[in-house]
Amino acid sequence: LLSRQFFKAFLGATLAVLAANWCLVCCDITDGNSEHLKREHSLMKPYQGVGSQWDFGGSTLVTSSYVRLTPDERSKEGSIWNTVPCYLKDWEMHVQFKVHGLGKKSLNGDGIAIWYTRERLHPGPVFSNNAHFHGLAVFVDTYSNDETMDRSFPYISAMVNNGSVSYDHGKDGRSSELGGCSADIRNRNHDTYLAIRYSKGRLTVMIDVDDRNEWKECIDIGGVRLPTGYFFGASAATGDLSDNHDIISMKLYQLMVEHTPEEENLDWTKIEPSVSLLKSPKDNIDDPTGNFRGTPLTGWKVFLLLLCALLGIVVCAVVGAVVFQKRQERNKRFY
Repeated sequence: LLSRQFFKAFLGATLAVLAANWCLVCCDITDGNSEHLKREHSLMKPYQGVGSQWDFGGSTLVTSSYVRLTPDERSKEGSIWNTVPCYLKDWEMHVQFKVHGLGKKSLNGDGIAIWYTRERLHPGPVFSNNAHFHGLAVFVDTYSNDETMDRSFPYISAMVNNGSVSYDHGKDGRSSELGGCSADIRNRNHDTYLAIRYSKGRLTVMIDVDDRNEWKECIDIGGVRLPTGYFFGASAATGDLSDNHDIISMKLYQLMVEHTPEEENLDWTKIEPSVSLLKSPKDNIDDPTGNFRGTPLTGWKVFLLLLCALLGIVVCAVVGAVVFQKRQERNKRFY
């Protein structure tokens, strides 16, 4: 009887924590409410804004169904950039994309990058963009240049730069990344999705590669400082290996967040892109998963810790109850 009571209490507490955490995660990522969609920063079919609100260059081809940054051909580079600077303090970008080609696994390249930077249409060696950029980049890297690394590709990573650091293509940006995850995004029968959220100094990157309308966390890190007035863009490149790199849509949503009077009075256009890290990103090298170990606990991690604690309490309680009942039964036999 006692063990049943403990089990019911544990089940109720677990369901309560799960429900609370589920609501937190659901509310954390915008549901795509059109009221908060910023059309001047969004790229959607039939791409009517291309030519006025969006510029493109290189091998980029705009069709009625997709924006192809590169065809499945060698040595191609292409990009598309928003012409309107973004002055939102808190935002979330949803990118619908597709990477596909005839090359077999590990015989394809190079990938896509999503940008929020001061410069735009600035060709360079990093997925056809400038290596010394100012701002934020999220890389969807489909080819491993460093054979010594023990991570699985395609690999998604993020980098914040103030122009002083060069992205190391030969090491796949390992020394400067803020975190990342592997994602099987190539040659899927459906489109894949990426959500980049920046709010109150926190950068979160979520992915949906299974077309289940469910976001999975890839990167979550605080202490990120990004200015306003930068431009959104996307670029891709191929080398000796190639792929079709297609952007289906880029939708920017404004997040309704309250700021302190000090934050409101701050000139956000003068902020220097930076990250306050507990450890240098180089400390990430010995972590084969590529996850930044100084990242604060997220909702699901807290939930798992609470679940483990509850399980430990329940096990101890059940064992104690069983021992107590056996002692009671043994004592009764002596009367």
